[in-house]
Amino acid sequence: MTRRARLRHFAATRHWALAAALALLAASLVLPPVPLSRDTFSYLVTLDITQSMDTEDVTLDGAPASRLAFAKASMREALASLPCGSKIGWSIFTGQSTLVLVPPIEVCRNFDALIASLEGIDGRMRWTNWSRIAEGGVYSAVRVAHEIGQGTAVVFVTDGQEAPPLLPSNAPERDIAVPGVGGWLIGVGGDEPAPIPRTDENGDRRGYWSASDVVQIPPAAREPAGSESHEELSALRGQYLANLAARIGFGYRRLLGPASIAEALGNARYARRMAVPTDVRWIPALLALALLAWRYLPALRRPRRARAIREFLPAAPVASETRNGLP
Repeated sequence: MTRRARLRHFAATRHWALAAALALLAASLVLPPVPLSRDTFSYLVTLDITQSMDTEDVTLDGAPASRLAFAKASMREALASLPCGSKIGWSIFTGQSTLVLVPPIEVCRNFDALIASLEGIDGRMRWTNWSRIAEGGVYSAVRVAHEIGQGTAVVFVTDGQEAPPLLPSNAPERDIAVPGVGGWLIGVGGDEPAPIPRTDENGDRRGYWSASDVVQIPPAAREPAGSESHEELSALRGQYLANLAARIGFGYRRLLGPASIAEALGNARYARRMAVPTDVRWIPALLALALLAWRYLPALRRPRRARAIREFLPAAPVASETRNGLP
């Protein structure tokens, strides 16, 4: 047999595919991560945990839910949309300041830790019952993000209800924006005013806030004149948040579900191109699987093909032995 014939016979037997598949499988076990360039993001997510966020005027899994629970559930699902190499951190807001619970950490390596820490955020962490969203919460979150650096942007989730209320003529006086720090204000809540649950320091319900329990807008400052003030009720202050976002160079989105946050988190405006260690072991593993399929599938098909031919063709007639002069 010539060399060419031997090579042709070897290829026909497909034995080399086994050796190649084994080599590829071995490579898939030891191949280290490969640095690949991709868009990544870094966010400090701040959740408003004031009592108005306990208002149940949104729906989660077909049942009424609090704004905070809805925001957490949406964030949990949106987190999975971020590419590996991105970073997320959690902070909370009440009063006039924010508190960082988890600084921005890489999402893929720390996914379970991020989900567990997010689930632990609730109203029992409140240290006060009043709130200054613009000059307190957003102001604080922006400066914390600036201190973190590395292109960290802010995602501030709130219903926009200041308590005590801002007078219509009172615009925020502090310079909230910081050059180089952008982000999103995410508004959550219903359009119709709803009662605000009243809870104690243990998070237990104690009825609802009444008109006499909260500070109302003075009659002389109400717009339009003669209108009533019902700060004991809460609805999404979307226009207020949109105006605030435009003033400080942020974007504004209303939270309607996980897609609302996922689209904001994936906005190209806040993307940073960087090399990220990427697991590519699936490539040699997939090639090995293809080789094994190429090696064995023809052998599996051959008996079936032979049976099909036998069933399709009529049996060949037996030659008469009398033609050979035999009786």
